[in-house]
Amino acid sequence: MNTEKLALQESIKVSVRPRYLPEQSNEAVAEYTFAYTVEIANHGEEAVQLLARHWIITDGNNSIREIEGEGVVGQQPLIKPGESYEYSSGAILSTKTGTMEGSYKMCSDAGLSFDAIINPFGLIHPNSLQ
Repeated sequence: MNTEKLALQESIKVSVRPRYLPEQSNEAVAEYTFAYTVEIANHGEEAVQLLARHWIITDGNNSIREIEGEGVVGQQPLIKPGESYEYSSGAILSTKTGTMEGSYKMCSDAGLSFDAIINPFGLIHPNSLQ
């Protein structure tokens, strides 16, 4: 990877806040619903646009689901230097715990494509560790 792409990649910080949604879950049939709020911050010097997403969702049985698509929540936001973009979405697991990770395909104002990395985070039912 060239240094320009690496600098762009390192300038985008993705943070995720997951939470369990008991009111939308149906534990009797092993449907555990989680919401997550993502913040994508641009610490770089040029605007970037989020074009696509790639999620890898692993449940407690090590079953893996991959989700790919354009944008996030129907949008392809342009994130200017010093700004951030936040959205919320969700996932349903068949187990009380799991993980998510992935990447966003981004494009800089100068036309360079790069991936912003989404580090793994846990989806954990509050009673799963008891």
